[in-house]
Amino acid sequence: MGGRILLIEDEGNILEAITFILSRAGWDVQGHGNGATAFDAVRRIIPDIVVLDVMLPGRSGLDILRDLRADPRTEHLPVLMLTARGQARDRDTALELGASAYLTKPFSNADLVATIEQLAAGALDRARGAG
Repeated sequence: MGGRILLIEDEGNILEAITFILSRAGWDVQGHGNGATAFDAVRRIIPDIVVLDVMLPGRSGLDILRDLRADPRTEHLPVLMLTARGQARDRDTALELGASAYLTKPFSNADLVATIEQLAAGALDRARGAG
């Protein structure tokens, strides 16, 4: 499908692996590793989808998600939370805050690509409905 993804992830090897997987699937992936400046990066880059780690230096991914949902420019932006935190309460918190999807590390390449494609299709459907 393709489009622009902002991957907010501080672990270099994970950033590299996800970038490779999603680039191979046709996506333009840009990485950002600092939680403190991640919200500004989203507003500057204007991605089609954000892939957001929960545990980041400088600021929690959940706090960033709150900001994204509170801003009219990003409130409907698809956000995939991708984290090592796999407990049900972590997932429930992220979904309550407005995460579009939630995957835990480790994940399969196929699950990651399928989830991204589902988010993109949903965003396209919403855009068509708005027009």
